[in-house]
Amino acid sequence: MDDDEVLLRGRVYGTDDGAPDSRPLPGRSYRELVGGPLDGLLLDVTGWDAGQLSGGAALMTELGRYGGGGRAHYGPRAGDPRCWDWAGDTP
Repeated sequence: MDDDEVLLRGRVYGTDDGAPDSRPLPGRSYRELVGGPLDGLLLDVTGWDAGQLSGGAALMTELGRYGGGGRAHYGPRAGDPRCWDWAGDTP
């Protein structure tokens, strides 16, 4: 695991490291992102409905195959919907 991967683990997607909301907050719902460029990050899904949760997410990232503006696709893991597995990157 390189230094960038260590910094990402346990942090909430879309937050700056060290910001008050960069760590999970009580009363919020999260999904752990597994594999791909956002491995180890938590995605805040508080308020998402069942359709949104079952559809997964295409998350912007600078770390994926397509760099700036690319998206990493994650979806619920069969048998453990708390974990979302990486399905690939798109521009």
